Amino acid sequence: MNNSKELYDLAKNLMPGGVSSPIRAIDPFPFYAKFTNGSKIYDVDGNEYIDYCLGYGPQILGHNHSYIKQAILNQLEDGWIFGVPYELEIKLAEMISDAYNAIEMLRFVSTGTEATMSAIRLARGYTKKNKIIKIEGGFHGSHDSVLVKAGSGLASQVESSSAGIPLDFVKHTLQIPFNDVESLVKTIEGNKDDIAAIIIEPVMGNIGPVVPDDGYLLMVRKITKEHDILLIFDEVITGFRLAMGGASEYFNIVPDLVTLGKIVGGGLPIGVFGGKKEIMSMVSPSGSVYQAGTFSGSPCTLSAGIATLDFLKSENVHEKLNSTGCQLRSALSDVIADKRIDYSVSGLSSMFKIFFGEFPHNYSDVLKCEMNEYLKFFHRMLKGGVFLPPTQFETNFISFAHSDEDLQKTIEAYQKAL
Repeated sequence: MNNSKELYDLAKNLMPGGVSSPIRAIDPFPFYAKFTNGSKIYDVDGNEYIDYCLGYGPQILGHNHSYIKQAILNQLEDGWIFGVPYELEIKLAEMISDAYNAIEMLRFVSTGTEATMSAIRLARGYTKKNKIIKIEGGFHGSHDSVLVKAGSGLASQVESSSAGIPLDFVKHTLQIPFNDVESLVKTIEGNKDDIAAIIIEPVMGNIGPVVPDDGYLLMVRKITKEHDILLIFDEVITGFRLAMGGASEYFNIVPDLVTLGKIVGGGLPIGVFGGKKEIMSMVSPSGSVYQAGTFSGSPCTLSAGIATLDFLKSENVHEKLNSTGCQLRSALSDVIADKRIDYSVSGLSSMFKIFFGEFPHNYSDVLKCEMNEYLKFFHRMLKGGVFLPPTQFETNFISFAHSDEDLQKTIEAYQKAL
């Protein structure tokens, strides 16, 4: 008897593909979670897994953390939706602004998709320009203007990557490869005076992690300033993971706008977009760029977010995580070298991944990896008690809860599964 399979068979009749998000549709069927604790996730069939997916990034402290749980329980005593301003909005906003030099003012929303969608709308409203530049393979949520086919290398030829999106919605979205300054310059020169912003993951998380080449982000910042183009750092993944100030602090760069999510909500639904006060003042009700949401600034999320950021700072979590990340990536590199296989290890801080191919610098490099072999490897790792994202196109994360014993078991599982 397989409880996960039985549940999946039921779900397929009720939800498209049987899931609430495409990444959860694991062939031939996904396992169904029963409960979580610390670094572990347990399924309905009684299996235990060391979890490096961690909800796709939010659980930086590990699952079911007592400090976060207590903050949520305390909030439930006072209520969980009010429809009016709430003091915790101010407290979390201050904590975020203190951590990010770029964020003088911000708006809470409910998802990363909302955050990036609103930031792009704001950039267009502020600059009075139409076009945006995104990076091939970069994921900025599921709204229309960023669902653009990638990999063509031709910024002028754009197609939507989803049915149901008119060409008019994506024709103003230009694409360039990651780590390619020359393509950025050429694209700007070919579209002078009509580029509002470039939106970029400082570390490509949804194809990776793919890390920026030395000096690349500094050049992007320099070029965007020279051409009066807003720089949007999409830090939904890297925010509060690489450092308290995210990738902005890690790479010492001040973008014009930043989007956040995942960690900043303590594992509950959240999105944030923020930046310079001059720009953010354009957002309604103080300005003409409209944005609204019933669940924006949800009290339980605010409580969880405040508790998470407080714990990250007071316990110096990033120092441990960054050290653990270096240790694990080094060990995995040794495994690959011992087996004499042409794979590569990428990542930084508490992000890591083995690519089934050469070390990637952009989306085209990732596409050359052995995708089918990776899926077989994923299932072997799962049988070995380690849960990784089920595709080559996602990042593995380490949490504060992962122990030395977890790491040792993980390395042994890699040795067997590769």
